[in-house]
Amino acid sequence: MTEWPDAGVLLAGVAAGLDPVTLEEVSARAKLMTRVDHKYLVPASVMTRLAGELGDRFGVLEIGGRRQFRYTSTYFDTPDLLTFRQHRQQRRRRFKIRTRTYLDGGGRWLEVKLKDAGGGTDKHRVPYDGAPAHALTPEALDYLSTTLATGLRLPRPAPLGPVLSTDYRRVTLVDRSGAARLTCDSGLVCHDGRRALPARRDRVLLESKSADGDAAADRVLRRLGVRPVSVSKYCLGVAALLDVRANPWHRVLRHYFRGRYATPAT
Repeated sequence: MTEWPDAGVLLAGVAAGLDPVTLEEVSARAKLMTRVDHKYLVPASVMTRLAGELGDRFGVLEIGGRRQFRYTSTYFDTPDLLTFRQHRQQRRRRFKIRTRTYLDGGGRWLEVKLKDAGGGTDKHRVPYDGAPAHALTPEALDYLSTTLATGLRLPRPAPLGPVLSTDYRRVTLVDRSGAARLTCDSGLVCHDGRRALPARRDRVLLESKSADGDAAADRVLRRLGVRPVSVSKYCLGVAALLDVRANPWHRVLRHYFRGRYATPAT
C-alpha cells in the first residue's frame, strides 16, 4: 500500500522556511474579524506548489517558539441542527457558535461567526477560560443573543447543546502587507463522544481570509485550477457522523475522509 504524505509534516517544513510573525504584529496589521473567507481542500502536492508560488511574501505566525498549533473546537446546535441546515441550504444570513481551545497556549474562547447577506464573515469572540468547553453558560447565551440581534437581527434559537468537536493542527501564514491571512489545517479528527472520524492526512484544508476575497493565495489557487468549496469542519463532521442529508458536500466527503463510517472513540 502506498503511504500518503503527511500534510502536517509538509506544513511544518513550509513554516520552518518562513520568517516569523508575532501575534502582536498580526493584531497591529489587520484583525480581519470582518472579512471574506474562501476555503479550499487541496492535496499535499498542491500545498507545496502554493507555498512555492507565494514565496517570501508571507511570514508565519510564531508564538512561544511554535509555528504549528493544536486546536480543539466544540460546536453547538439545536436538536434539529438549525445551524447545519442553514449552511446546507446556503442561507444568506446564518451563524455558528463554538468554543475553541488553543491546546498549545492561548486559552479558550467563545466564538460566534456570522455570515451576512453580502457573503462577508464577521467573527465575534470573548474569553472563555473559566467555563467548560462543552457547555454554554448563561453569560454565553446572553452574548449570543446580543450578537445575533445586533449583527443579523435574528433571535437566539433554543435549546442549544454540544453536537460535535473537532481536533486539528494549524499553520497560519500572514501576508506581510497585513491584507490577508491563510490558515492551513491538517490532521482533522471529528468526534461526538461516541465515534471518531479522521480525515485523510495527505489533505490540507485552507482558509484564505482577506478584506475583498481576492488575496494572493486565492489568485495562485485559481491559476492552479483549484476552486473554493463552501463547507465547514462542523458540517462535514455532522454529515459523516450523524449520517444526515448532505448533498452539497458529497464530493468533499469522498475526497477528505477515508470512508463514511466512523470508528468508536477512545
